[in-house]
Amino acid sequence: MLRDKTLAFNTTLLTVSGLAMRFVGMIWQIWLVGRIGEAGIGLFQLVMSVNALAVTVAMSGSRYAVTRLVSEERGLGRPHGAAQALSACTLYGLFFGLAAGLILLLAAEPLGFLWLEDARTVRPLMLLALTMPLTGVDSVMNGYFTAVGRVWKSVVVSVCQQIVAIGVTAAMLLVAPADNLEYAVAIITGGSLIGEIFGVGTLGVAYVFDRRRHGIRRAKDAPPMTGMTNRLLRLALPLAAASYARSGLSTLQHLLVPRGLRASGLTAETALASYGVVHGMALPVVLFPSCLMMAVAELIVPKLTERQIQGRTDSIRRVTEDVLYKSLLFCAITAGLFLGLGDSLGVALYGSEEAGRYIRLFALIVPVMYMDMSADGCLKGLDEMMFCMYVNIADVGLSALMVWLLLPEWGVSAYVFVICFTEIFNFVLSLWRLKKVSGFAIGWRKTARVLLWALLCGGLARLLGVYTGAMESVGALALSMAGGLGLYCIVMRGSISSL
Repeated sequence: MLRDKTLAFNTTLLTVSGLAMRFVGMIWQIWLVGRIGEAGIGLFQLVMSVNALAVTVAMSGSRYAVTRLVSEERGLGRPHGAAQALSACTLYGLFFGLAAGLILLLAAEPLGFLWLEDARTVRPLMLLALTMPLTGVDSVMNGYFTAVGRVWKSVVVSVCQQIVAIGVTAAMLLVAPADNLEYAVAIITGGSLIGEIFGVGTLGVAYVFDRRRHGIRRAKDAPPMTGMTNRLLRLALPLAAASYARSGLSTLQHLLVPRGLRASGLTAETALASYGVVHGMALPVVLFPSCLMMAVAELIVPKLTERQIQGRTDSIRRVTEDVLYKSLLFCAITAGLFLGLGDSLGVALYGSEEAGRYIRLFALIVPVMYMDMSADGCLKGLDEMMFCMYVNIADVGLSALMVWLLLPEWGVSAYVFVICFTEIFNFVLSLWRLKKVSGFAIGWRKTARVLLWALLCGGLARLLGVYTGAMESVGALALSMAGGLGLYCIVMRGSISSL
């Protein structure tokens, strides 16, 4: 995988920028917790669960479709075909973005009053509806830059967009009443809208200049658009339908969580706060380093697609094995550090021992969560996107059913169990399918050695944390993590080259 210089550069770029953006996002999340409280974070997460469904409709498979179509045309040496794919996908993204925005705008009040059962969510939902057309177009442009291997342009725009959104939102929150949660959440969504306008406008300019510079233009004698449009629809519509089902079930699951927690005996505000601790505090920390896996999952798609089109079966197997083992190296040490220092992170970042306990619990399934991202990326590159969607639908459907059945009796503990169980369920199916289509081999000794050393390094980080008082010092916590990571790098230096 990483022997490809372009892929290595883009992976490094996406990882570094992703870490930087997540670091800024983490600081922003910590500031928000202090400003609007755990209940405010829970209310915001409810709004974003509905937004996730609307974004799914706005994208409707367009990002994957444009990446796949442009990669296919480039693999066949047809730049005019890539231009046709871009034109068709842009119109497709704009249509579904407008449709998603209109639906969300009209449904905001029924959703807020009847489904979310909180009138404070109506105004934020209306603001988010305005971002949907922008999201549809943004999805296509980012898919294009991924396909052509020039992701640095979309990365720069994304960083600037985040800075603009956070800056505008923070300025408005500082002058807003601190105890008005509806107003606060509306300000956060309004800041996102302003950032999206800036991002799409800037990315659009980069998109136009890139097409001109690299000759991605439709030839005068090119075949009619009908053929490309049909390919797009055959690829995107089944994916979109599966995405709707998955996102709809996921939204239902998130709506059932506060209800289930209330049914277990918690008050409305306490239920929102517990939901906020898990989804707005603990999980963002656990998923913070996963931007490397997300970068690999995105960038491996065009590489495997080109090899599949060219019939290079042996190369597909080697690339898949390389991706999985090097992903395991990363996620194993991450899990070890979270397991050793989860409590310290919760206290240092949020002043919350409860968040720390959840971080340590989720550390046990970090290898599953992260490896599943890499496996899904490989499957998408091998034209197995629909299988991924079917598994994801089963995953969230099972999650929603378990939340509905278990939360009223067992509360937050049941919700943590549901998250862990369904992550394992998803990963096992994805790995089974990837082995079948790529033929990769599992080296059990290598795998066991990586996991063992990761646990030992996590234990070292824990000991350093206790010795230096990391529970009370962010600096000491960073020293503990660096110590565990340093030992891991020394031990695994030879193993990396042997993989």
